[in-house]
Amino acid sequence: MTFEDLRADLTGRVLVPGEDGFDAAAQPWSTVVTQPVAAVVRAADAQDVAAVVAHARRAGVPVIAQPTGHGASGGIEDAILLRTGGLDRVEIDAERRVAKVGAGANWGAVQAAAAVHGLTGLAGSNPVVGVTGYTLGGGLSWFGRKYGWASDAVRAFEIVDAEGAVTRVSAANDPELFWALRGGGGDFAVVTGLEFDLFPAPGLYGGRVMWHGARTAEVFEAFQEITADAPDELSVWFHRFQFPDAPPMVALDVAYLGDRALGRSLLTRLDAIDGPIVDKRGAMSVAYLGDITTEPTDPSPSISRGELLTDLGDAVVKTLLDEPVAPLVDIQIRHLGGALATAVADGGARGPVAEPYLLYALGLGLPHLKAAVTARRTEIVDAIGAHISGRKPFTFLTPEETAAAAFDETTLARLREIKRARDPLSVIRSNYPVLG
Repeated sequence: MTFEDLRADLTGRVLVPGEDGFDAAAQPWSTVVTQPVAAVVRAADAQDVAAVVAHARRAGVPVIAQPTGHGASGGIEDAILLRTGGLDRVEIDAERRVAKVGAGANWGAVQAAAAVHGLTGLAGSNPVVGVTGYTLGGGLSWFGRKYGWASDAVRAFEIVDAEGAVTRVSAANDPELFWALRGGGGDFAVVTGLEFDLFPAPGLYGGRVMWHGARTAEVFEAFQEITADAPDELSVWFHRFQFPDAPPMVALDVAYLGDRALGRSLLTRLDAIDGPIVDKRGAMSVAYLGDITTEPTDPSPSISRGELLTDLGDAVVKTLLDEPVAPLVDIQIRHLGGALATAVADGGARGPVAEPYLLYALGLGLPHLKAAVTARRTEIVDAIGAHISGRKPFTFLTPEETAAAAFDETTLARLREIKRARDPLSVIRSNYPVLG
């Protein structure tokens, strides 16, 4: 396959194997995943994207768009990898409480721009995660219990369709495609921009509190008590950590969107647990949401597993609290509920999630640890299988899984029908194709 004609049509750059910069451009966020693609295109604008899609259609090869490489699944040896990180505009209409962003914008940039106006998007925990992929997969926000999934907030998408046409998609002009793009993944069009609602951020109280692992039972009890009647403005995550060459630790991450004094009062239960190693609770700006978890902002060799929990029964508690974390680094339980569990009028493919908790297990995929980490994930899931619903958020899928794990049968069938109608040649490929 040659790309000289495509190069002539682009403002951006085409990289092929063997050229300087190709390996770095093809590298996804998780360095455990490999992407030996046919070429990488760094698009400069929507017209570049259209040219790439048209070229791929003629050549009979798929295009996979990755602004940042988060969520990559591999298996794309013959594809053109389309990097849209250069389309990174961020515009805030404070009066209308709306953001307009390019496909390459990340949540850190959006939050920084929105915070100036006392507003927030439905951002997650890591500021370098791209808005586009996160939102196409639903988008689980710190503020989701109050305002729902990030995909619920979308007003319109700017896209390039499977025939290479540049267009805008909304509920008014293309309700079927609009529905699919709101949580169904990136299998239906290449998104070049989004328009979505922002929400009032009158204050934020948040941070991490960490104790030695000996306090695990006390901290988990506090987690259960706080989340039992937590207002929708409050999100709490429980962690058991086993960092390399460090003792076991336990932590709660908290974010309360509202009056700081009230947020503090909702978390006084934590003050009864002696000996915190770290207590970073305090008033903060929504521009610095990433400071709560301080997740890595550079690619890393991560292996993860996400599951939706139906309850925190005895088997769950025994497996997640009593057994060692290692060789994993983090076993995490996120409290869901609130607006995440509520159906939205004219909502998208994401739909509500009734399960009250999300389990997330994370380990390092280093060569000497990879097999043990993978096995430990499986052991945990097998041990608590009766308390796992079997579905999971799209953005928590792992390379060995398929899109079918993220949707009920009716939703999956509808997504597949839309895919066949809009892209019968499968020119556009999601990290997790609905037909896979």
